[in-house]
Amino acid sequence: QVQLVESGGGLVQAGGSLRLSCAASGDMFRFYVMRWHRQAPGKQRELVATITISGSTIYADSVKGRFTISRDNSQKMVYLQMSSLKPADTAVYYCNAQFSDDYWGQGTQVTVSS
Repeated sequence: QVQLVESGGGLVQAGGSLRLSCAASGDMFRFYVMRWHRQAPGKQRELVATITISGSTIYADSVKGRFTISRDNSQKMVYLQMSSLKPADTAVYYCNAQFSDDYWGQGTQVTVSS
């Protein structure tokens, strides 16, 4: 069983930055494919960014060039650095681990004011 705990959400003005963190459990973290998803009110959950076991990254077009996903295997952490934030980025952000199964955190709210 993998447990994920997100932190770092909050209220920020448009153009600002936030860094989300996700702490993971388990001794096999380095083998987890890690993703950040988000869900805005009334919308479907959207994949934002992926970081693979080798450290390769993939981004949704909507965040490319503004968001950066990274991981620290020694600390079992994954991060999402968000810059040039827009009101359209307002959502609950979820950390997701893929390792034999899919695991989810409880989410952290990000609100971007105009």
